[in-house]
Amino acid sequence: MTTAIDDEKEARTDTAEAASRGKPITLSFRLSTVLTALAIAVLLTATVTFGWLYWSARSTLSDRDAVAAGDKHAETLASNYAVGASTIDFHDVKGWLARLKEGTTPQLAAKFDATAPQLEQILLPLQWTSKATPLSATVISESGGVYKVNAYLTVNSTSAQTPDGAQTTVTYALTIDRNSDWKITDVGGMEGALPTK
Repeated sequence: MTTAIDDEKEARTDTAEAASRGKPITLSFRLSTVLTALAIAVLLTATVTFGWLYWSARSTLSDRDAVAAGDKHAETLASNYAVGASTIDFHDVKGWLARLKEGTTPQLAAKFDATAPQLEQILLPLQWTSKATPLSATVISESGGVYKVNAYLTVNSTSAQTPDGAQTTVTYALTIDRNSDWKITDVGGMEGALPTK
């Protein structure tokens, strides 16, 4: 059962709640405050955007420079190797074989060791000498640190068969592995640099 006092309390509570719910809240800001906040937001957004663009461009340039440096190193290695491999004197076959194995993986050096007797049997009777001059070297491809490089050279050679000499252009196709301390893992295209019986 309710009393008049309870009814009066309930009516006051309902009226107060209705009044507080129905009354709109008004916030007022000065125009200069709104414009200042907007300018700060725009500057902050611009700063973040330009910072990200700068970082992105710097990262792209760094990546490009690293690729160019890797290519240049691979081309230099290929060119130096090709010159050493194509500079032959039949009086010093062992020195030439050492240059042939220089900078190669143990597996490739073992292949050269296995073919050394046959190469010596060709060079000595022919009295082969040759001197190489590098023309250029170009990275053909790179994947995961493995470079395919072509090295081009001019080789001037003399032998018992051509005492006046001959000039040829030779292309070496080399595979160089950056992950194996820049070792040469494969060499191809040496046919023009070596004599045939």
